[in-house]
Amino acid sequence: MCGRFSCAGEDIEERFEVDLPKKLCVTPRYNIAPGQDSPVVVRTGGGKLLRSHKWGLIPSWAKEEAIGYKMINARAETLAEKPAYRKAFERRRCLVPADGFYEWLKEGRLKLPVRFVLKSRETFAFAGLWETWKKPSGEELLSFTIITTHANDLIKPVHERMPVILLRENEEAWLDPNLKDTAKLQDYLTPYPPDRMEAYKVSTMVNSAKNDRPECIAPVAKL
Repeated sequence: MCGRFSCAGEDIEERFEVDLPKKLCVTPRYNIAPGQDSPVVVRTGGGKLLRSHKWGLIPSWAKEEAIGYKMINARAETLAEKPAYRKAFERRRCLVPADGFYEWLKEGRLKLPVRFVLKSRETFAFAGLWETWKKPSGEELLSFTIITTHANDLIKPVHERMPVILLRENEEAWLDPNLKDTAKLQDYLTPYPPDRMEAYKVSTMVNSAKNDRPECIAPVAKL
């Protein structure tokens, strides 16, 4: 799964070739947690957009907003089957900008956070799905989920699942609303090459979502 990630780079607009909306203030984030807002890249009739969405998918038919906390991740293997994800998989796909994510390594009774990044330290994109949900007040709430797949060899000793990091050459196709061939889309949802990634232990301050500062991503030990 993916329960925390970071997006501390300041190059989102340039990296994804999108304009920053006047109402959207993008600041470096070091410990993004479920239920919090984060920028996502979507393609609509108006072109490619950068918008703020809440992490935790809330299907349009959901009765309560709280369901989003159970839907922060979506398994790649069952996207075309699950009612909560099927339509979004066909029509509402997004890129979730990030530069690292965390998993927890069990050492005895301890759970120590480990940060996974690209060796290049570049900003990358998780494969995501998004939805619009109407609150009882009538206000629309935008949300997203991060798709996961089985872990690559780097992550496997820590966790059996990992978020799907899209290859850069597949990002535009993933956003293409005219691409509805779910079999083709599944081809993009594979583990990222482990030889392009690295990992290191970070401070346990990451364990609290209240901590969102540069110290969260600082190495404290090798994995």
